[in-house]
Amino acid sequence: MRYMLLIYGDEQAWSDEERERCYGESAAFARELEAGGRYLAAAPLHPVATATSVRVRDRQRLVTDGPFAETREQLGGYFLVEAGNLDEAIEIAARLPGARLGTVEIRPVLDVPGLPAD
Repeated sequence: MRYMLLIYGDEQAWSDEERERCYGESAAFARELEAGGRYLAAAPLHPVATATSVRVRDRQRLVTDGPFAETREQLGGYFLVEAGNLDEAIEIAARLPGARLGTVEIRPVLDVPGLPAD
């Protein structure tokens, strides 16, 4: 089963040096997951200040600057992994550098027939 590991944290909690080290550790871990056949994708996101939110209500599009919700922790990146079960996904999430200062939300990915193949 595929799991999306959503990495949340306070953007201000990391120094530039810590953030670069986190990227390096994350890339090394991604290579380890890939060697074990569990890596599907991963990427950090640009800061929340670059976010744009889109809503459609009564067929009218509303575009606003900023994230969907104003919170202390923001979505900072993700890993998409293949895991046999939730326990395995938890083990992977616990090894992500972002879990040390933030939170990793684990969500099973729903397979929808008819979507384009990767």
